[in-house]
Amino acid sequence: MKYRPFGRVGTPVAEIGFGTWGMGGWSGSDDTASRAALRRGLELGCNFLDTARAYGDGHSERLIRDVLSGWDGPAPFIATKVPPKNGRWPARPDYLLDDVFPADHVRRATEESLENLGIDRLDLQQFHVWTDAWAADDRWQRAVADLKAEGLVKAFGISINRWEPANAIRALQTGLIDAVQVVYNIFDQAPEDELFPACRELGVAVIARVPFDEGSLTGTMTASDTWPASDWRSLYFTPDKLRATLARVERLQADLPDGMALPELALRFILHHPAVTTVIPGMRKVGHVERNLAASDGRAFPPALLDAMRRHRWDRDEVIP
Repeated sequence: MKYRPFGRVGTPVAEIGFGTWGMGGWSGSDDTASRAALRRGLELGCNFLDTARAYGDGHSERLIRDVLSGWDGPAPFIATKVPPKNGRWPARPDYLLDDVFPADHVRRATEESLENLGIDRLDLQQFHVWTDAWAADDRWQRAVADLKAEGLVKAFGISINRWEPANAIRALQTGLIDAVQVVYNIFDQAPEDELFPACRELGVAVIARVPFDEGSLTGTMTASDTWPASDWRSLYFTPDKLRATLARVERLQADLPDGMALPELALRFILHHPAVTTVIPGMRKVGHVERNLAASDGRAFPPALLDAMRRHRWDRDEVIP
């Protein structure tokens, strides 16, 4: 496993981290398998775990606590998120900060996450939604500064709305935001335009989420796939969107190097960018953990292959969390 410094915080973290959204209640999730996957990730040096209060109302946080209670190795870097008080994803510019992240809600959510995780301090707390319409509001700034000063959190970040990568740059300029979490993958390359240069200039860590485009970039989806209404993918992959996505995946497969699986290509593409600190594929099975973490081997991404990946950029402007 290769490690990268977590922005100006400096802590070395695994360049392939562990996303736990799917453990919080996605269809097909199994707690026993999830715990085994988390344990295997730790054994293989994956020391970055990303979770959220909203993942099964703390369920994935409690799964991490269960695994850590029997872990005697180095403590991992744990990141979680404050859910919006109004329960709405994504944040809109017309939402009031008082309705989404009032200071008492931010504190209470942080304390609940600490209890769920069984730890005394969070390495990273994050706003789970964001709009830069709030960037200059000193109320969230004081809430963040207070949590840091009291030692409840080491660093604070923002999980940026899907397909709005520039909608956090003003907040970064306050100097209070230590990390951003953003959708970045072979299809979603827009963070390279404005966000990544700003992060490199300001020393802000970048957590790349949704590396497999919610599963399409694993190469295992078919046009007949369906999901329960309670499963996020039923919204993301409506029949029309699923067909359009699979057509793009088919074109991408033509550029897949011999001997390389599509998930490996997806991870290696993300890791090529120097602004990326860690990428967090969702993993619920030991086999997935072992295959994904194997991509962290320090091999350079060939320039010709990078040029080919540029042809698959897909700029989407749909309103979806």
